Amino acid sequence: MTRLGRLALIGCLSLLWVCLMCQPLLAETASSAQQASADFPWWMWPLLLLVVTFVMGVAAVLGGVGGGVLFVPIISGFFPFHLDFVRGAGLLVALAGALAAGPGLLKMNLASLRLAIPVALIASSFSIVGAMIGLALPTKIVQIALGGTILGICILMLIAKKSELPDVPQADALSQALRIHGVYQEATTGQVIDWKIHRTWQGLVLFIAIGVMAGMFGLGAGWANVPVLNLLMGAPLKISVATSKFLLSITDTSAAWIYLNNGCVIPLIVIPSLVGIMLGSFVGVRLLRVARPTVVRWIVIGMLGFAGLKALHKGLFG
Repeated sequence: MTRLGRLALIGCLSLLWVCLMCQPLLAETASSAQQASADFPWWMWPLLLLVVTFVMGVAAVLGGVGGGVLFVPIISGFFPFHLDFVRGAGLLVALAGALAAGPGLLKMNLASLRLAIPVALIASSFSIVGAMIGLALPTKIVQIALGGTILGICILMLIAKKSELPDVPQADALSQALRIHGVYQEATTGQVIDWKIHRTWQGLVLFIAIGVMAGMFGLGAGWANVPVLNLLMGAPLKISVATSKFLLSITDTSAAWIYLNNGCVIPLIVIPSLVGIMLGSFVGVRLLRVARPTVVRWIVIGMLGFAGLKALHKGLFG
């Protein structure tokens, strides 16, 4: 593990220790919050949800992450909604962004159908399995696993590197059989890039786990898709990002149907969340020109870390 990775791990463990030491205070605070929530009129929660998801939409664009990965841990940690409703809404939040971006990415020849179809087949199948597992398990267990996963995502964001054009000496047999390759023109340089991938079966195996986690936690899966496509399988970064976005529209649809069929999607949560995230995304795109990406990235990691600890605390201590 690199020095940065060790520091990240030590930081997370320190935060967890602080959280555990402050457990009595947090429990008292949670009790007070529950009492306060009972005093609020019902319409306050959709209004607060709209404001929070608006801020979340801005942060998601500037931090380069999907809305779903911020939505589920933050809303489940700080709002009095059952985790099943939050996960169902989280999948629809991730799905809305993917459906809006997918056609444009395909037209620009950045999202590759040849790469997406076999990966989507595996990820969407196992996202259904993940959704069924998530709904069958006790909420506390899912909350603890969600907290651990979010902290793992924080560490991944700290230590993961990206490669614009990975070196792929030769395509492997499986990718040749599936004809996974392509050509695109880099708009900034005009260079025509002929790309291919390797380590295909290892990547497909990892997408089993990614599909299960996407369905189980309602997170979307862009945070995991891009590193696997780019760093492991060797697809160019732009192809990886665009194909990952297109993948979400297939993977999240499969899992969302399970939550919808079980009555876990309610308009009172979904509508203000979608409106808030979309409005925040529009503002985030305009702020992207003047914001400092490094600062925003650290803010997003901090938000995720705090939300992950809150999810762990909620799962462990109720």
